[in-house]
Amino acid sequence: MTYSSDIAFTPAIKAIQTRKGSRTGYAKMEERGGWRTAIAGDVAAFIAAQTSVFLATANAEGQPYIQHRGGPPGFIRVLDEKTLAFADFKGNRQFITQGNLAENPKAYLFLIDYMNRQRIKIWGEARVVEDDAALIASLMPENYEARPEQAILFTVHAWDSNCPQHIPQRFEAADVARALAARDQRIAELEAEVARLKGSASAPPASAAAAHSAL
Repeated sequence: MTYSSDIAFTPAIKAIQTRKGSRTGYAKMEERGGWRTAIAGDVAAFIAAQTSVFLATANAEGQPYIQHRGGPPGFIRVLDEKTLAFADFKGNRQFITQGNLAENPKAYLFLIDYMNRQRIKIWGEARVVEDDAALIASLMPENYEARPEQAILFTVHAWDSNCPQHIPQRFEAADVARALAARDQRIAELEAEVARLKGSASAPPASAAAAHSAL
């Protein structure tokens, strides 16, 4: 019997889990079917909202490498329940990820939302597409100033989520700027209301003003 989580839980890892007392809990998870293998619903929405992703690869000798990729929300596209894709923008042109994938298609995506303290881990395989201009253009975020060089297609084999423990809560600069702008606008409205009320309180009643004019 094999499970989707076997992509990470090798015999060596299961032996350590047994020795350290966590194997029973993970065995029960496996009996329920293991990790999920389709991208849909809440996890698809989570992916679409992210502005950052870490892509891990390894070469034929097993040397690992992690590369960061970013863009506006939606730059990672869910093409179907098994396929993710994003435009690969021009960078420092080391091409380590592309070289690794040419030797070893196994890859891993790590997405973390600091504000909501959530993280998603995705195992699968990836490939670079250089010669499909239509695909690359379709993956470009609208009005985003970056030069696409190629596309990366990621085939999902399994995914899992982590608990929020130890994730520091951080906020995007754009979200903070919007919150501060809304606060400043509200302060300005309240200050204007206070000034109006002070002006009304200091002005004489209409009847007193008329009597004064008659004198």
